[in-house]
Amino acid sequence: MNKILITGSSGFVGSFLREYLKFSYTVDVLSVRYQSGQQFEILSEAIIHLAGKAHDLKKVSTPKDYYEANFELTKQLFDAFLISESSVFIFMSSVKAVADEVKEVLREDLIPSPKSHYGISKYQAEEYILGKKIPNGKRVYILRPCMIHGPGNKGNLNLLYQLVVKGFPWPLGAFENQRSFLTIENLAFVVKELLENKSISSGVYNVADDKSLSTNELVKLLGESLNKKNYIFHLSKNIIRLLAKFGDYTHLPLNSERLQKLTENYLVSNEKIVNAIGKSLPISAEEGLKRTFTSFRN
Repeated sequence: MNKILITGSSGFVGSFLREYLKFSYTVDVLSVRYQSGQQFEILSEAIIHLAGKAHDLKKVSTPKDYYEANFELTKQLFDAFLISESSVFIFMSSVKAVADEVKEVLREDLIPSPKSHYGISKYQAEEYILGKKIPNGKRVYILRPCMIHGPGNKGNLNLLYQLVVKGFPWPLGAFENQRSFLTIENLAFVVKELLENKSISSGVYNVADDKSLSTNELVKLLGESLNKKNYIFHLSKNIIRLLAKFGDYTHLPLNSERLQKLTENYLVSNEKIVNAIGKSLPISAEEGLKRTFTSFRN
């Protein structure tokens, strides 16, 4: 395999993958937006489909935005793949296509029940792909990454960063949670293995680092990486929840949705993909987070 195509290459994941894979492949990029009736011609040997509508925390996107970008566009690209000479299709879905909240551990056999338009649109795309017969010689992978981070991308870790770098104490110490993260290098490693290893079966795969961490552990790691003293306060959960509700109607940095993201349990198993690859992921959860946190200083 020499030539691959990436959609959504201008985003954080796409930009990283383009650089990561360019030493092994000729990487073409395709800038795409959904248009009714459009057709694509796939000339590359593999396509990595990243383009889509991300979860909008500012809530300015309409449901139509999600379904067109995440479902309808994916249908068009996958249909083009099926009739092309291309041999590998990798669709970047999300754990949110399965569940917004996880009681125990998210595995691939959990029956999906997404609640947000983002999650539902991703799940509809998965269902469309899984409902098609895959021609002989083709491989199709649906990846469900959890929260992705990497150098230069604060994402949902930005609030933690702002608190620690300014010396503010972390007030949510009373919330003991565990959640999974995904280092961008580990995601890129998985993608490259899928491109190269023909023995890996088509299917749905969760992608996460090997270890989960609590938000309190994240705050400590962030402080160490930035050489900042940090303090963790164990304030009353009820008081914090009241402040978050107040933040729903004001411009406080803490609101109910952000509180949930910072304190919820969201454990994702990577056992299936690691077994399929037959190799350990190259970067530990702690090392990946330290690299991301250290990059914030720059």
